[in-house]
Amino acid sequence: MNSETETGGRAAHRCTIRSCRILYVDNDPIVLVHARALLTSTPEGRTAYLDADFRDPETILESDQLRETLDLSQPIAVSLIAIVHFIVDDTVVKDLIDRIMRPLPAGSILALSTCTADSAPEEVRVGVAAYNANGIPLVARGQAGVERFFHGLELLDPGVVLVNHWHPDEQAAAVDDAHVHVYGGIARKP
Repeated sequence: MNSETETGGRAAHRCTIRSCRILYVDNDPIVLVHARALLTSTPEGRTAYLDADFRDPETILESDQLRETLDLSQPIAVSLIAIVHFIVDDTVVKDLIDRIMRPLPAGSILALSTCTADSAPEEVRVGVAAYNANGIPLVARGQAGVERFFHGLELLDPGVVLVNHWHPDEQAAAVDDAHVHVYGGIARKP
């Protein structure tokens, strides 16, 4: 768990719970600068930043930052929020997920979200085309395709759904599905 406070338009993450350990992984040099300034630890918790690419899970898993920050004898939560839609090949995504989850202990969690056109096909098609036209690979996936990323894991209730349906509060429940273009799901390693 972590708490967030807003600083200069960027979230400052402060680990404040005794068991809290966060390793933030990104390969964007701008994010690295912000991470160095904003990711802080307290005596009760630990945060670290790793300049690495999700497409190279072994570098992440073998890094000093991971070993110094996380206790690999305990379940780990892997958060792939709004990242896998930038990898257009489903086979590559599934392989990367398997490689990052395989060495983690039972009880580890995968939280994943990715773009979908199921709720607004034409609007999302235009957006995806714009990304691709500008050299940024992006793909929108259907629900069944996203569910396959969780194969071998225990998908938690309510499964892969539009994110406004994942245990919604009153405000999220009121959002029209046509305005939500992201599927999300959480699964546990058996």
